[in-house]
Amino acid sequence: MDYIMNVIRDKKSEVVMFSSTAIALYGYDQGMMSLINTNYDYLDTMGIGEDDPLVGIIVSVYYLGCAVGAVLASYLGDIRGRKPSIFVCLAVTALGNLLMFIAGLRFSTGARSLMLVGRIVMGLGVGGIDAVIPTYSSELNEEGGRGKALAQEFQANIFGLNMAFAINLAVTNGLGKENQWAWRIPIVAMQVYPVLLLSFIYRLPESPRWFIFHDKEDDARTALVEIYGEDEASVKVEQLQKAHEEETSHSIGYSDMLFPSGKQFHETMITVMGQVNQALTGYGAVSVYGPQIFQLLGFDVSTSEYLTQGNYISYFFLMTFAWLLIERVGRRFLMVTGAFGIAICFGVLTVLGGLAQNDTRFGIPNLAVSIPGSIVLYVATGLFGIGWLAQVWLIPTEIYPSTSRAQGAAVSVVIWGLANFAVTLLTPIGFNNLNYWLFLVFTVTNLFAGWWTWAYSPETGGRSFEDNQAFFADSKEHNTWLVSRVNKGEFRHLPRGKNGDGVEEEQQPLLAADGA
Repeated sequence: MDYIMNVIRDKKSEVVMFSSTAIALYGYDQGMMSLINTNYDYLDTMGIGEDDPLVGIIVSVYYLGCAVGAVLASYLGDIRGRKPSIFVCLAVTALGNLLMFIAGLRFSTGARSLMLVGRIVMGLGVGGIDAVIPTYSSELNEEGGRGKALAQEFQANIFGLNMAFAINLAVTNGLGKENQWAWRIPIVAMQVYPVLLLSFIYRLPESPRWFIFHDKEDDARTALVEIYGEDEASVKVEQLQKAHEEETSHSIGYSDMLFPSGKQFHETMITVMGQVNQALTGYGAVSVYGPQIFQLLGFDVSTSEYLTQGNYISYFFLMTFAWLLIERVGRRFLMVTGAFGIAICFGVLTVLGGLAQNDTRFGIPNLAVSIPGSIVLYVATGLFGIGWLAQVWLIPTEIYPSTSRAQGAAVSVVIWGLANFAVTLLTPIGFNNLNYWLFLVFTVTNLFAGWWTWAYSPETGGRSFEDNQAFFADSKEHNTWLVSRVNKGEFRHLPRGKNGDGVEEEQQPLLAADGA
């Protein structure tokens, strides 16, 4: 018991638990809307039909809010500190969630408008959390385990997804799809996340890196004592000051990121395409419209809902392989193999979906198609978690200097928001018009994602910030972005003879002077 209490009281453990819970909040929204979209009272209150494009619009505007919130929270995090930015984002998330809950509660007039406002406001908060939390967590984590730590935190994202869908499923079965509380309860239950996090945030230290960046050496020392103890604090302060001096020369602004002439444009394109390719894997469609996909495979509504929950549970446990493998085989390997594996799965689903929709015509027993289709969809979901869920959030923290890491995270969230806005908006339209051929679309997009990552995305694991910058410098010198032609192809894999846990630089704390 004493050991457990010491772990709980350890500041680094508290940061991981806090970050994991915050990321679970983001996962909760994905699972929350899955069954709300099929609730008859919800559709009636919003004044929309089941196949109305407005169903997708209400879901997708949330991601526009995320895109804006990421930029605002990044700016606030740089000016006022990581903790104040996180606090504001949590408060905004709680407000947006309450607006969604009360939409049409007494009067149906204006319900849809209030729901849209609530979705956007909640997106502002969650987008800010998604931008600041990975930065804050990475600045307080051991560098050798940064990939593993972030993968573990994103496993909490899947826990939030499971929690939301389980609550949805329970109240839907208990109250029925005609009952308004079957969709309002899952919404208001989300309040447990921001309330819990807001009540706990005071226990966490501010980022010592942020203090040093703002010339607050005494505050940085106090934070380091809180994290590491008195004996190590003085050494860490000196390391941070040295790292700050070295990284100041790498400081960049948005203009350096967003224009081809900018000195960090290459890094930004890798960040941008990482998020675009993640959206192209199609998982946004699977997470938000899971029951509809199982219905395409031939299951009835009720069975599809239970199978969706099973898919999310499988997803949660398969995600364990992500943090077991990410430092051993690298980010790039998991992303490339994951994309090509998902492409194969969606190709198979195209065939099975076609057979399921024409089973009577071909005289095929329904379960002979739907059961293999479900297994393939479970595999595809697991491959996404292992190969793509955490990596695209991790890479920006490894290629940008800490002085610009928040801006890099903001760019990542903006693209994530815009890409998922497009996917969640177009998916219901695709279901209504393309039917099972939508799977073929995702087959092609996954092939593109895998090819682009193989061709242009370097392996950033097992290397310090300076090591990763050598890739971009050599790329510029040889006027090519192809990984195979930069530095003799060394960035196609982890450093030779060493995995992500074995590189000397990776054993140093992220607070140390190596500048990663």
